[in-house]
Amino acid sequence: MIGFSPNLRSLQPEMMTTLNWKCKEFKELTINELYSMLQLRAAVFVLEQNCPYQDLDGNDQTSIHVTGTLGEELLCYARLLPPSVKYKTPSIGRVTTHQKIRNEGYGKLLMNKAIDYCQEHWPKEAITISAQKRLQKFYSEFGFVIETEPYLEDGIPHIQMLRKPSSV
Repeated sequence: MIGFSPNLRSLQPEMMTTLNWKCKEFKELTINELYSMLQLRAAVFVLEQNCPYQDLDGNDQTSIHVTGTLGEELLCYARLLPPSVKYKTPSIGRVTTHQKIRNEGYGKLLMNKAIDYCQEHWPKEAITISAQKRLQKFYSEFGFVIETEPYLEDGIPHIQMLRKPSSV
């Protein structure tokens, strides 16, 4: 369920139903879903950001994958890593929206979905992210606070941020 976040007030009502949201373990993904996921990640993180890096890091198989599709087209994606895979806490990474819907509020909707799914799978756990420094304000809107000084990850300045667990 979404609704705990004040960020949703700024979204258009039709956005709540436009995309088909799914949360799947790696073994549940179809070949076409996996291909679309890797294609979107490469388009954004490698081509758009001009950052050649090894996207296939061995963590996809233990992760949960959040997708937002319109028909068969993947438009939003995030990867949820369980505790102790990358950090002590669960983490959200590979957060991306397709270029054609960027800056329309879908990134906020995606983050709300990712946080909801984290809370569903790992209740009462904090969530860690490695955020691009330029997106600090965006992630702070979701309750993430800076934990580290800036560092380079794949040649891009990043900061580690933490979101404390919601009190339930």
